[in-house]
Formats: sequence, C-alpha cells, structure tokens
Amino acid sequence: MRILRYDRSKVYEYAEKWAFGRNPAYYNFENIGGDCTNYASQCIYAGASVMNYTPGMGWYYKSLNDRTPSWSGVGYLYNFLVNNKGAGPFAEEIPLEKLEVGDIVQLGRSTGDFYHSPVVTRIERGNIFVAAHSYDVFDRPLDSYNYERVRGLHVLGVRTY
Repeated sequence: MRILRYDRSKVYEYAEKWAFGRNPAYYNFENIGGDCTNYASQCIYAGASVMNYTPGMGWYYKSLNDRTPSWSGVGYLYNFLVNNKGAGPFAEEIPLEKLEVGDIVQLGRSTGDFYHSPVVTRIERGNIFVAAHSYDVFDRPLDSYNYERVRGLHVLGVRTY
C-alpha cells in the first residue's frame, strides 16, 4: 500500500465548479435528507482520486443504490475518515485553527448530532470560509452559520494499493 498526497487544489477547483450546480454523475440528495455530505465526498474524491470499495464500511459511490452510507451521511463520513486503515482518504479530527483548504468542517447540535459537512475553501486571517450544498454556498464565512458544536476533519493523505 502506498500513501498519496491529497490534492487540495483539485478539491478547491471542484468545490468552486459545482457549488451552485449539480454534477450529473451523482444523485442529488437535496430532497431526501440533504446534499451536503454527498457534495463534500465529491470534493474529497476530486482531491483523493481513490475510493474504498469495502461494502458497508468503505467510502464509494457508483449510483444512488450502490454506494456506502459514508458517501452521503454526516456521521458515517466522519467515522470512515478517522478510522480508515484501507484504501482511500484518511483524516484526523483537529482544532479549527489547524484546518487547511480541502478539509471538512462538521456542524452539530448540543446533543452531539452532527448535521452538516461544509468543505473549507479559504482561510484568511484566522477566518474559515466554506462551500456547501443543500443551501448552496461558496466562500461563505463559517462564523455566519448557527451551530452549537463543530469539528474539523483534516485529510492527511490517501492510501492506494
């Protein structure tokens, strides 16, 4: 197994291109729970270029009916990224001030339920800007969101065979 570099510039380019549109290669989940994590996964894939085809526990998308929960579910994406020891991207939870372009922020309620997965597009003077779907945005200040909990996911690299 080799570890590849996560291409943050490709994540940014993809996020910008599709922030206000939908890539026809992927189902739009907006009317069945939200499209934010599907969009985040697409952005991550743009920078990783490797999926993990482990049924149930991996991270992949072939079609609406052939994908893992981690592709479009907030908590499932977190669990995949921080626990992945196989192929595909892997990450660690870090403080927001250590995030980089291409990383993921997850917003949650005080109960611990996380519900949104914006992608970091810019960091300027300590301010984080993000792109997201469902409420389509690009370069929106993170501090303009209303949330009770937040966690940062820093993508460390990509494993491939």
